[in-house]
Amino acid sequence: MSETPDGVEVRPYEPGDAAAFWELKRGFELGIGEGTGGDDKLSKYEAKLTDDYRERYLSWVERCATDDPGCVVVAEAVSGDGHGDGGIDSDGGDGDDDGDARLVGYAFALPEEMTFIWDAAVLNELFLDADYRGTGVADELMAAVLDHARSQDLPLDRIVLDVDEANDRARAFYDRYGFDHWGELVARDL
Repeated sequence: MSETPDGVEVRPYEPGDAAAFWELKRGFELGIGEGTGGDDKLSKYEAKLTDDYRERYLSWVERCATDDPGCVVVAEAVSGDGHGDGGIDSDGGDGDDDGDARLVGYAFALPEEMTFIWDAAVLNELFLDADYRGTGVADELMAAVLDHARSQDLPLDRIVLDVDEANDRARAFYDRYGFDHWGELVARDL
């Protein structure tokens, strides 16, 4: 595992993080669309990122973080950490101002009340700005998610997630953490 860069802290999501969190969420969605499928998949993921979707999604994140503190965590970096100018200021800016804290990643475990979906803890999303990949920050996010999942009252003692089979980097990351193939997800258009 890599050493986490100085100046990066993993902490619970706060309401003031919404604008920056949304920009990271956009990166997550567009990365799925672009990195794991053709132009059709990317255009579908781009199309869903409307203002209405943003408002609904951020409202849901806020409810989850309020109902189950710690289920949503963010990685926050302070300028001058020596790892590029990536990330998003809490006001949604580009994080280039000296001394500004900016979000560079997040992890979202579904709240405890939703553990009945899979009878387990669920890692909904984990995303890291490209400038911080390979630095150990994703390991810190995963550690926070696993700690939070262990604190939940789970019907079954496991954590599950959905990872696109074409996302080799993510699959290798989850393999390193001992995630095994479990079941099979199937889908169809509505």
